Amino acid sequence: MCCALAALLGVLVHVSVTGQTVGQARDLALTRLSEATAAYQAGDSPGPGARVDPPGLPASLRALAVGGERGTMVARHHGRPTMWAAGPVDGGRALAVAVDYSQQARTIDGLDRAILWSSALAIGATVLVGAFAVTRVTRRLHATARVARRISAGDLDARVGDPRAEQGSARPQDEVAAVAAALDSMAASLQGKLLAEQRFTADVAHELRTPLTGLHAAAELLPPGRPTELVRDRVAALRTLTEDLLEISRLDTGRERLDVDTEHLGPLAERVVRASGGGAEVRVVRDAAVETDRRRLERVLGNLVANARRHGRAPVVVTVDGPVVTVRDHGDGYPDYLLKHGPQRFRTEGGAKGHGLGLTIARGQAEVLGARLTFTNAEDGGAVATLLLSTRHPQPDPDAPPGTS
Repeated sequence: MCCALAALLGVLVHVSVTGQTVGQARDLALTRLSEATAAYQAGDSPGPGARVDPPGLPASLRALAVGGERGTMVARHHGRPTMWAAGPVDGGRALAVAVDYSQQARTIDGLDRAILWSSALAIGATVLVGAFAVTRVTRRLHATARVARRISAGDLDARVGDPRAEQGSARPQDEVAAVAAALDSMAASLQGKLLAEQRFTADVAHELRTPLTGLHAAAELLPPGRPTELVRDRVAALRTLTEDLLEISRLDTGRERLDVDTEHLGPLAERVVRASGGGAEVRVVRDAAVETDRRRLERVLGNLVANARRHGRAPVVVTVDGPVVTVRDHGDGYPDYLLKHGPQRFRTEGGAKGHGLGLTIARGQAEVLGARLTFTNAEDGGAVATLLLSTRHPQPDPDAPPGTS
C-alpha cells in the first residue's frame, strides 16, 4: 500500500507540474507566434527567434502549419530542448517561433529526481518499520504455533505465556495475545481433564486390587467343576484388566525407570512367541544386539503378538531385521481410527472383543524404551505393527510431561 500510494502521488505531482510547465511554455510560444505573424503581415521583420520555414522545424509541425493550423511541439534544436510554435503564412509556407525550453526541462527533471528520492526514502522507511512490526508479530505467532505443536504431541505443560495476555499487563492486548491466551486456557483445561482421568484410572485400579485378591482366594477354595472354572476364568480376566489399568496409570505419570542391558532381538522374539503359547512364526532376517529393557520389550512384543492372534488371522509372522521388528497377521487389518490417531483405551470397532488396552500399553512402553511403534495395513491384507528400536542407550527424562498413551 505504501509503494502504491507513493507511486500514485509521484505520478500525480509529475503530471500536474509537467502540464503546468508545458502550458506556460506553450502560451509564451503562441504569444510570440501571434506577434511575429502580425509583424510579418504588416511587412515588418517577424522578430528575434521567428523565421519562415526554419531548417530545424519538426516535419509534423511544419505539415500542420502548411495545412492551415497552428500548433506547438517540444523538440531538440541544436542539442537543447526547444518549444516550437508554427502557423500558416501566404505561399504555403510556415512561420515558426522557437522558445528555449531548457530551464523548464531542468525543472521537470529535478522534480522527477526529487519525487524518486523522496518516494524511495518513504518506502524504505515504511518497509523497515513495517518489517520490524511484522517480525515482532510473526515471531509471537511462530512461538504460539510451536506451543500448539508441543501440546498436540502430548506436552500439556507447554504454555505460550504472552506478557500481553496476562491480566494487569500495562500493554494493551492485541489479536496475537488473544490467541495465545485462548491456547493457554485450552491447554490448561485439557491438562486438568487428562489428570482427572488418569487419577480416576489409577484410583479405580488400586481400589479393585483388594477385593480381587479376596475373590481370587475364595475362587481357589471352590470345589472342582465347570462353574468353578468359569468363576476362576472371570476372576483371572478381571485381575488382568486391573493390572493393565495400573500399568497404564504408571505409564501416564511419565516417570518409568529402565533396567537396560544388551539383548539379541532374534532369541528374544522367539522367547516371546513361546511364552504366548505359540501360533506365530519368527523370521530372523538380520539379528541385532540393542541396549534395552528386556522386560518392557517383551511386554511390547507380547502384546503385539497377542493382538495379532486375537484380532487377526493366521499366519502371524514376527520378523526381525536389524533393530526393526514387525508383527504381521493376515486378517482384516487395523481400523481407520487406529491408523489415524493410534490405539485408544476402551475403544474397539467392527465387533472386536477387548478393551483396547494391549496396544495402548505397547505404545506406552515403546515410548519409555525410546522406540517408535507404528501401525499400518499391508497392501495384500493384514495388520502390520513395526517397532523401530533406538541404537542408542535410552535415557528417559524424569521431568518429561506425562504421556497420553
